[in-house]
Amino acid sequence: MTHMHIAGSIHADATHAGPTWLALPEDLNVLDVKLWPRGTVRDGQGRIVVGGATLTDVAAEHGTPVYLIDEDDFRSRAREFRSAFPGWQIFYAGKALLTRRVARWAAEEGLNLDVTTMGEMRIALAGGMPAARLGLHGNNKSDAEIAFALEQGVGRIIVDSFNEIDRLERHCEAGGHTARVLVRVTTGVEAHTHEYIATAHEDQKFGLSIMGGAALTALVRCHASKYLDLRGIHSHIGSQIFETHGFEVSIRRAMKLAHQFKMATGVELPELDLGGGFGIAYTGADNPPPVSEVAAAFEEMVEHECRAFGLQRPELSIEPGRAICGPAGVAIYEVGTVKVVELEGGRSRVYLSVDGGMSDNIRPALYAAEYSAALANRTSDAPPTLCRVVGKHCEGGDILIRDVFLPSDVSLGDLIAVPGSGAYSRSMANNYNQIPKPPVVSVKDGVSSVMLRRETLDDLMRLDVGK
Repeated sequence: MTHMHIAGSIHADATHAGPTWLALPEDLNVLDVKLWPRGTVRDGQGRIVVGGATLTDVAAEHGTPVYLIDEDDFRSRAREFRSAFPGWQIFYAGKALLTRRVARWAAEEGLNLDVTTMGEMRIALAGGMPAARLGLHGNNKSDAEIAFALEQGVGRIIVDSFNEIDRLERHCEAGGHTARVLVRVTTGVEAHTHEYIATAHEDQKFGLSIMGGAALTALVRCHASKYLDLRGIHSHIGSQIFETHGFEVSIRRAMKLAHQFKMATGVELPELDLGGGFGIAYTGADNPPPVSEVAAAFEEMVEHECRAFGLQRPELSIEPGRAICGPAGVAIYEVGTVKVVELEGGRSRVYLSVDGGMSDNIRPALYAAEYSAALANRTSDAPPTLCRVVGKHCEGGDILIRDVFLPSDVSLGDLIAVPGSGAYSRSMANNYNQIPKPPVVSVKDGVSSVMLRRETLDDLMRLDVGK
């Protein structure tokens, strides 16, 4: 019988020998290209090179932990989506990673940008993203956020409740504005992902239900308003999604809703946002389809449903989510402790403690998210050993990578690089144990520069105003 550990299921089976998908690598020095920013290699000294910069040099210049973002990789993925979805609006997910420089990259590559808070709006605008290319999301937008969005001319507001419709109308009336809106709907589709990032099933906080009738009521309500310019329907089924079957059902239900709206009002909705949340490869077990295949599938589904319901093709939008910035990022840590723990049955586990943890990447603790890692400062001929990469926080669940094969000679001072860290690492970072957040550094043509500086203890102390 297995008993639940106080820190959660990640500790429940102490004799776990690794997940079934984790294969013993033939050569630990070989980098799996699907996990790393495009063009990542090892140099003649065995050091990992991203964007022309060796990770050892980045660590020496900026310290560790540090998030590194490959600008060319980011831009190439933005262009890939633009090319695969011609004529569609592509909305970059500000919540995944947003700085002024990132907003500028997105604007220059022709992307739009999703924001959810005042802070994200301010940073996006400061980075040069036109307000007309912003979409404001959120299930509980504040009055200040609504007023600011209207004053700035934000391109569209995705309404999430009847309360919000009422508040939007009041702000529009008071300020003499007209708000362009989409209604966020829940299609009853549950994506094959973690419960917290599956967002179209009925029992969750986002959107208005199609099945319960609230979505159609909200659409008609917005259409009748003299303050709201109803543009269409917004649907989003979740994040880190690899297959398109869920989208097929979601698109059918959204188009059926658009047909019902037409029957009720005589008007065809001009826009449809199909969301996205496309997955990326965090481990060798992840196999996201090529963007071109996803685009072809979406085009076929939309065309089929338009024919089925007798609707004109609407203006279409998607939200790739982490698929643009996630693969462009690498987190770099330094090993501070190597500990071999003896387990039952003669087994042992190697614990590698690094100088970061759940304060700079909370996803493993929050979602049981899995990552990969590689020795970054050298190659090794030592045999592989199954390791658990853990952080320095005073928490048993502070595990960055539950199972990964690394060289058995990994030692203090070695650098560990974690690919797929461009999305939701820095944006979800925290100050647990009063640890300052790491910097975000971009790299291009071998030159690195700071986008977000490292927080300092002085920064934290300035917030503590009480004595």
